[in-house]
Amino acid sequence: MERNIIIRHQELELTASIHYPAQDRQADGQGKGKDRTPLIVICHGFVGSRIGVDRLFVNSARELAADGYMVVRFDYAGCGESSGLYGQQGLDSMVAQTRSVLDYVMNCSDIDPTRVTLIGHSLGGAVAILTAVRDHRVKHLVLWSAVGHPFNDIVKIVGRETYDQAVIEGEADYLGYCFKPVYFESLGNYQPFIEARQFSGDVLVVHGTGDDVIPVDYAFLYQQEFWTRQEGRCDKQIIFQADHTYSSGPHRRELLRYTREWLAGREAAQTQWQHWMI
Repeated sequence: MERNIIIRHQELELTASIHYPAQDRQADGQGKGKDRTPLIVICHGFVGSRIGVDRLFVNSARELAADGYMVVRFDYAGCGESSGLYGQQGLDSMVAQTRSVLDYVMNCSDIDPTRVTLIGHSLGGAVAILTAVRDHRVKHLVLWSAVGHPFNDIVKIVGRETYDQAVIEGEADYLGYCFKPVYFESLGNYQPFIEARQFSGDVLVVHGTGDDVIPVDYAFLYQQEFWTRQEGRCDKQIIFQADHTYSSGPHRRELLRYTREWLAGREAAQTQWQHWMI
């Protein structure tokens, strides 16, 4: 079952879609959903939406819900159907919005607090990392083609002339969105590669070699940073020739297979640990 809701964040209304876990998987007695439900929140990328390019997030959410997860995908302010103007605020607001979504779902559903995962794509990957570092309710991260240097990566996408115009004139248009200097300033205030070391949970990093938006090298750099931690594991999967949005059928199936298998592995490991503790 799926339904659309409105989640309030300060004066904003964030439109979200909730995918409820398949009942047969909840009742199968294998851990997920047996008592409490594991949660996945999907964080979309730059000027994106909760639908995703070629319905990436819709299809992913449905498959993950079939595996027994409650999945929430939402539009950041000014994107999709949410209120607000994208480009007027910055990464700090996106982190706060993500935390408001977590607040809503965890307060209205019987969520297992030990099984909360953020899936972040592109800029949403950077937001997911920043959120997880600040919100200890997040236990796992799945990063799809994650941004590593927010300022450089986004300015490369919009073009240096757009950034210069925003700084000189106070605003600049890109794809119909009005970007203020504060947006770009916020991008330069955060370094996900460095902050990644502060997250103690498990991480899956996925990237395609055909990504011409965000370099595949970032996947190796992220894994290197996550490996410097004293706790938490990091696994990496590189998908040959996959583009930034995994737009081909085989690449998308590979992405979802890796993600589902990794999440299932985390579930199995947690179940074994609980049995050992007993």
